[in-house]
Amino acid sequence: MLFKTANLTQLGDFDEIIDVRTPAEFADDHIPGAINCPVLSDDERIIVGTLYKQVSPFEARKVGAALISRNIAHHLETLFKDKPKSWKPLIYCWRGGQRSGAMSIILAQVGWAAHKLEGGYKTYRRDVLDKLETLPARFSFRIICGPTGSGKSRLLDALTAKGAQVLDLEGLANHRGSVLGSFPSQAQPSPKSFETALVQAMSKLDPARQVFVEAESSKIGRLTLPAPLVTAMHSSACVLLDTTREARIALLMEEYRHFIDDPETLIKKLEILKPFHGAKRIEEWSQLIRDGKFDALVNELLALHYDPGYLRSLNSHYGDMEHAHLLSLTDTSSPAMLQAASELLKAISA
Repeated sequence: MLFKTANLTQLGDFDEIIDVRTPAEFADDHIPGAINCPVLSDDERIIVGTLYKQVSPFEARKVGAALISRNIAHHLETLFKDKPKSWKPLIYCWRGGQRSGAMSIILAQVGWAAHKLEGGYKTYRRDVLDKLETLPARFSFRIICGPTGSGKSRLLDALTAKGAQVLDLEGLANHRGSVLGSFPSQAQPSPKSFETALVQAMSKLDPARQVFVEAESSKIGRLTLPAPLVTAMHSSACVLLDTTREARIALLMEEYRHFIDDPETLIKKLEILKPFHGAKRIEEWSQLIRDGKFDALVNELLALHYDPGYLRSLNSHYGDMEHAHLLSLTDTSSPAMLQAASELLKAISA
């Protein structure tokens, strides 16, 4: 064999990790830190796959070999042209098969210490899923609870600034968790990419120290939290934020400012609540938006939609709420949250 192989425990031994799968495969998920040097484009992979199924494996390999050779030549003339002789790359494809094998052979022939990842991305993905099953049980979580707008995410930021360990699920999911929680012009990661990021985040945590995490349902936007993590969270001690209605409205007006600047998008998004509140109420809320009465809209959404649903969910999933540490807030500004974080850390360590 012209090239050597490596396993997942050796990822840190290489100068570069090269993912030779298509751009679409890479975008869906990849080993953290890898760069994409596809040996087949998305369209080329479809062509080869169609030939394999409809004509013959031989014809598919013949066409595929020509395409792969051309693409590897392009990478040699561009991305790899200035790599020193000491360069040590690790190459992987979907299963550690022909695509990564072709790249590994050619790079090894050049004189680089090319290695192919055993089992490819499929083995890495299996490792991610295994870790999602086992990692959550290693940690002692402290769940930050509170209704919409109470400042849970801001408290997590403040706790991070104070040196506490935080698992920011909404940050990883790129979503605030509510029906209006998507970030403008920012898509959520794919489910696989989210799970990879989650494993990366948990792997950096110290099991000997408490981990603060915001209370979430089993889904954040369109992404689903791993069941073992949800189970671990539901059995953890809680901190309950009791934030004044005025402070909550002010926070939501600030964080959802993009809807004030784009009221028609907000009106469209509220349509999803029609099965819960009826067409008449949705039209009333839409009129508040058209009239620019956003304070009144936020107040009604909290009173009639968010708070009742959150309280039901909280009580059904966190059975020990009567023993939660209560944190009363009248201000969710950065200085106030830093002070609250200091008080919380002092109280729960006493």
